[in-house]
Amino acid sequence: MLLGDVIANFQEPVLAAEALLALDDLALMARISEAATEQHMTPGEFALQCVGYFVSRANDEEWLTLIGLMSKSDNPGQVFLRRVLANSSLLPQ
Repeated sequence: MLLGDVIANFQEPVLAAEALLALDDLALMARISEAATEQHMTPGEFALQCVGYFVSRANDEEWLTLIGLMSKSDNPGQVFLRRVLANSSLLPQ
């Protein structure tokens, strides 16, 4: 899954849910669902908010780490999504 595809998929609730489930991290999915409900959003909308927050605020070190992880993966979009969501300050701990 390419990063552009991941972001485009989040415009459709069913595709967003599939992308989140593909992360195979039920604890993360529960945190996203909880935060989305609190914000009166779908999980996909909330995940897009997390991605936007990361893109606008991540420092060079965070980007370099993420790009390094993505370059070693057969599924860079999934690596990006998992890392951004799992480390998002917008999610309840």
